[in-house]
Amino acid sequence: MDVGLKRELEEKVRAGERLTREDGIALYESDDLAWLGGLAHEMRTKLNGDVVHFNVNRHLNMTNVCTASCAYCSFQRKPGEKDAYTMRIEEAVKLAKAMESENLTELHIVNGLHPNLPWRYYPRSLRELKAALPDVSLKAFTATEIHHFETISGMSASEILDELIDAGLESLTGGGAEIFDWEVRQHIVDHRTHWEDWSRIHRLAHEKGLKTPCTMLYGHIEEPRHRVDHVLRLRELQDETGGFQVFIPLRYQHDFVDMKDGKVRNRLQAQTQMATGAEALKTFAVSRLLFDNVPHVKVFWVMHGVQTAQLALQHGADDMDGSVVEYKITHDADNYGTPNKLTREDLLDLIRDAGFRPVERNTRYEIIREYEGPDPARRESPQPMRV
Repeated sequence: MDVGLKRELEEKVRAGERLTREDGIALYESDDLAWLGGLAHEMRTKLNGDVVHFNVNRHLNMTNVCTASCAYCSFQRKPGEKDAYTMRIEEAVKLAKAMESENLTELHIVNGLHPNLPWRYYPRSLRELKAALPDVSLKAFTATEIHHFETISGMSASEILDELIDAGLESLTGGGAEIFDWEVRQHIVDHRTHWEDWSRIHRLAHEKGLKTPCTMLYGHIEEPRHRVDHVLRLRELQDETGGFQVFIPLRYQHDFVDMKDGKVRNRLQAQTQMATGAEALKTFAVSRLLFDNVPHVKVFWVMHGVQTAQLALQHGADDMDGSVVEYKITHDADNYGTPNKLTREDLLDLIRDAGFRPVERNTRYEIIREYEGPDPARRESPQPMRV
């Protein structure tokens, strides 16, 4: 990138001027990661100061049985496969109750698109989970799942959301987005929820007062222009509804575990390499710079590794997700070396080690507790990138 274009982009960012599609593509073409990260860090600091948000959450996947066979997915199983499972609601509640320690604030629920479970299973599961964990926020179901519920129930998404909210739903999850551009999507997705229905369902959720996350699965067969297109679609929807709280870039994973049972469910890995750490940091930086209307960018440490997650905090991210414990959707795939669990103390240490001040939040990004940052009296104490 020539010096003149760099200066022009810097001036636009610092003036709060919205970046264009062409600007986003130009940023991805830059090989100056230090400059790009610094510019994203300026924007991140203007929005969120020296704070890194986190929460204490757990993931619950009540079934891995799925009608879809998406090309990137190693989580799904077909009915009758040896390790296919579906929890009874009582079993899911018992498992959730066992996760309750450490002042848990959020339960994150995502499932396969089960061909035989009745619609009533889902609101009933939320009601019983909420009764068992009344102080825990339920973040549940992707837009793809809501679309599936329309099919199996004969109800509209609006009616479905009303019933789920009445049962205790506080937020949808951001999944099912992958990459919206059909040029890529047709090769990676095996369900029928595409941009039109994904955006319709999140728009409805926002109209009903829910705040939701949005995501992007990157680092597979897409090109930077597809990532830019994806972000700009979400940015336009955010202009309309204001309902997205956070954007989460999700790093595509190769399938190392499932090959051991003789099945390679991830059909993309023969065509592509996983994104490098540098590519991950560039994706965070460009996303932060393009998303002028979404307050937070989250790095999901499970999919990036702990060290890359810490670096992402210097490249536009201000949220390090939560303590998690078991994340089957990725850990069934990658054998990547990330831990199953980070405790609250682990997260505090990692955030301080990256030079930031930890703030514990709930699902709605309301502050639960602020913590001390790195000790300024220690000469070797890390500090955020200066802006």
